[in-house]
Amino acid sequence: MKLLSIGNSFSTDAHFFLHRLAVLHGVDLYTANLFIGGCSLETHWHNVNENNADYDYEINGNVAERKISIEEALAEDKWDVITFQQASAYSGMPNTFEPYLTNLVSFVKQKQPQAKLYFHQTWSYENGSPHSGFVGYDSDSRKMFESIVSASDNAIEITGATLIPAGTVIQKLRDDVKEFNYTDGGVSLCRDTYHLSETYGRYAAAAIWLRTLTGKAVATNPINELDIKLIEKINTVVNSI
Repeated sequence: MKLLSIGNSFSTDAHFFLHRLAVLHGVDLYTANLFIGGCSLETHWHNVNENNADYDYEINGNVAERKISIEEALAEDKWDVITFQQASAYSGMPNTFEPYLTNLVSFVKQKQPQAKLYFHQTWSYENGSPHSGFVGYDSDSRKMFESIVSASDNAIEITGATLIPAGTVIQKLRDDVKEFNYTDGGVSLCRDTYHLSETYGRYAAAAIWLRTLTGKAVATNPINELDIKLIEKINTVVNSI
């Protein structure tokens, strides 16, 4: 399976362990990620129109030593899966999606008509986050999460894409697994209140991506130094969705 993500730093978080986790589950998965920090759907569409080679290119979780455009990446291989996402600050604001998402999907379908399309549902910031985009949700993590769910559902209805519910997994871990309840002294799934932690947070995102793309139950820990009991709790939540 060959996967291309048109994304930003949140797709980088999701891709970080994805290839490694796929290998451990016997899945032949090649992952490519187009990355500009904070890149919105509007900017992605602008970059298509201008054919801007402004993206860092990440292959199997590692940064390649070149810049690339969306059109060049689409022409580089025959992709089985292509994913889209909104910039995190706008991910719960459906009025920021259009017409850019529809235009981007149409462009991708012209170039890669065989590819299956997925929409990456991102996660809410933690309460107390200093991110400037948090004020758009009254600096309320729950409100941001609910807005993201609604906007993501609207996106898949418009495009016909399949949802990757990463935001839902992160929220369920925060709500239902006391060890990840950061407001009560649990382990934070974020490293800076909005990007995922380089351990359990990124693992959780990779696990739900693999689960969604393959239908396989996740059962392997690719990070040997992590607490296996916490990984098992993440796997249980991921496999329940």
